[in-house]
Amino acid sequence: MPAPASAAVATAAPRRPLDDLLLYRLSRLLAVAGSMVIRLCEGRFGITRREWRLIAVLASKGELGSSQLAEHAQLDRARTSKAVGSLVAKQLVSRVAKAGDRRQVQLGLTEAGQALYDELFPLVTKINGDLMKALDAGDAVRFDASLNLLQAKAERMVEEAVLPKADRGRRSAKA
Repeated sequence: MPAPASAAVATAAPRRPLDDLLLYRLSRLLAVAGSMVIRLCEGRFGITRREWRLIAVLASKGELGSSQLAEHAQLDRARTSKAVGSLVAKQLVSRVAKAGDRRQVQLGLTEAGQALYDELFPLVTKINGDLMKALDAGDAVRFDASLNLLQAKAERMVEEAVLPKADRGRRSAKA
């Protein structure tokens, strides 16, 4: 006679909630608080969050090559290229070929791109500031230091990791 279902559950390993995982919790925080930024970007300014990221990087770093922009924005080159094409079409970013090598381009904000940044950045800063009001000054300093430690650790882990890469060129043929 098979054991009752409740007995099988009792012998299984205890389930751990996703809320025990730092990356899950950060993802949830970003989804909730970041949705306000996304709504501003898309609804009011007609850009995606990825386009906003590229605009913000160009505003803070100045003119960059495509690869440099992808690196600073922490995006892959294909996604960066697609977003840059959209921003150029929207006349928010300029793309100028370097003299002597047309394959190399410098990307920079146009006047319209800078104006968009100048209007949107304070709104994004306010959202971030309002969120940080949940912490007192000491907690905010410790949180910033902790984020710096976590970022450095994550970068070391990525450098040291030996992980398989997804085969994105091959699609599975499921019916």
